[in-house]
Amino acid sequence: MLSRSIFVIALCLTAHQLVAQPIESRTYVWAATPVVKKETSEQRVLLEGSTRDFSHLKVHATTVMPHQAPHPAPHPAHKHDDEELIIIKEGKLTVTIAGKTKTLGAGSVALMTPGDEHGFTNEGDTPVTYYVMRYQSKEPTNLERGQKAGGSFWVDWNDVPFQPHDKGGIRRMFDRPTAMTKRFEMHVTTLNQGLWSHPPHTHRAAEFLLMIDKSSQESIDGKLFSATVGDLIFLESNVPHALQNTSKGSCTYVAFQFE
Repeated sequence: MLSRSIFVIALCLTAHQLVAQPIESRTYVWAATPVVKKETSEQRVLLEGSTRDFSHLKVHATTVMPHQAPHPAPHPAHKHDDEELIIIKEGKLTVTIAGKTKTLGAGSVALMTPGDEHGFTNEGDTPVTYYVMRYQSKEPTNLERGQKAGGSFWVDWNDVPFQPHDKGGIRRMFDRPTAMTKRFEMHVTTLNQGLWSHPPHTHRAAEFLLMIDKSSQESIDGKLFSATVGDLIFLESNVPHALQNTSKGSCTYVAFQFE
């Protein structure tokens, strides 16, 4: 009995250590990610681990079938102690946060602060797919900071203007502190054919890049990583990086930084 208990404890420790492992700066490929089928949805776990600022970070993608919810009745709405950001990949998702409801399309985002009840439903006739980023800061959760910045929120893609520039253009989604971050910033870049976004550079904030149209390659600490639609690029704090459009025509990607 004692040896069995030791074995169970060892398994638990091993699982915890795996979750706590630092996330590697590289591309996480949509097509190579296993699909787990559930009652009303499918899920892909793209990455999970820790970063300089987060003790735990998990990014997965959920596909919800028509007229279904990812969390079926009797508990479609829920809340938790960490923070959650969703980005809609395709389709339309009806989001309810603290009693307010909005149907959001591709490119739109929503952020739920700790303790705010929220739920998602697909009220349409086609599947909806969205990315989910859940994270817990290494520093104590600062609910007051998050509430002063406006608390939970959503940003509808259709409400964000496209601002053209010499390399393509940009949509600025949000830039603010949250309960888990001193600063969380998100924008969407459209980059013209063949161009680099900028020379290799570093910054204190860690960063995700999410390809939403065409393909690219990311230089990460001098090594090249390709990425296409659906793929996620993670860049840890102070890792040198730059992105080049490798497709015909312009490419578009989401970039969000956090620290």
